[in-house]
Amino acid sequence: MSYQYLFGPVPSRRLGVSLGVDLVPFKVCSLNCVYCECGATTRLTVRRDEYVPLDAVTRELEDYFRQNPAPDYITFSGSGEPTLNSRIGELILFIKERFPRIPVAVLTNGTLFPDPGVRREVLPADVIMPSLDAATPSAFLKLNRPHHDLDVERHIRGFEELRKEYKGKIWLEVFILPGYNDDAENLAALKTAIQRTGADLIQINTLDRPGTIGGLRAAEGKTLEKIKKDWGLPQTEIIAPVSERKEKPSFRKDIENTILETVSRRPCTVADLSGILGLHINELNKYLDTLDADGKIEALEMKRGRFYQRKRDKSTGPAGS
Repeated sequence: MSYQYLFGPVPSRRLGVSLGVDLVPFKVCSLNCVYCECGATTRLTVRRDEYVPLDAVTRELEDYFRQNPAPDYITFSGSGEPTLNSRIGELILFIKERFPRIPVAVLTNGTLFPDPGVRREVLPADVIMPSLDAATPSAFLKLNRPHHDLDVERHIRGFEELRKEYKGKIWLEVFILPGYNDDAENLAALKTAIQRTGADLIQINTLDRPGTIGGLRAAEGKTLEKIKKDWGLPQTEIIAPVSERKEKPSFRKDIENTILETVSRRPCTVADLSGILGLHINELNKYLDTLDADGKIEALEMKRGRFYQRKRDKSTGPAGS
């Protein structure tokens, strides 16, 4: 059975082998972050709704676990902000009842945590993995490009309220992007904000693949190490490089080879590949990351968007020829 709302399991840099659950259509989100690997937000909103039918998701989960071994995590992520789905709390409770041995992770930008109802709905999750990239209004607007109803100070206070109520683990991701939030003022503000969140683990990340606008670049490893040292915050780590995903048991060479065969014939966007191969965009991105890191593919910016093709060897012609 092919699934509309489940994807993977995928090799995750933070969760091992993760079965993804996508609770909103592409790309419904409260932010339009410049670095998002899923692409630009198509519907910028803070309105909660049952964007995908709960019954359909539960049927897919039941079917999946009749046929497959348990992953390390069931993860609410996908191609938008999962807490925008007004029935996320019901689905978490369903999973905890039907599959109690599998931990649940919620990947979220955290912008809806000022809402007591949203906080209450995610309390049964085993791990909440929010992101906090900016602690000044200017960086919030420039880097995260939020819905106009969002405010960075209220955003941070939402984390504080969550910590008071939530007894599980909070793994906070902080995305460092040169020219956006890596100056002394923003890094100092971020340190203060991180301390306010009460996170159990702080995970520093940077650009892994092209974002939604041109000219972005990743922070160097030595820069991330310096930030970690200067912050001096306990339980801080730098997220492992993308190449380590190949060590995960769920990394499938057949998917990698199929992508290579496809883009060898003609350049494709992520959306093209998703339609051709029947894979979720998030799942494809994991494989595109590793192929790019290995120098097997390259990205071309064209009028219709970013296309991927098999990387050419200038001396011998097309790769693999």
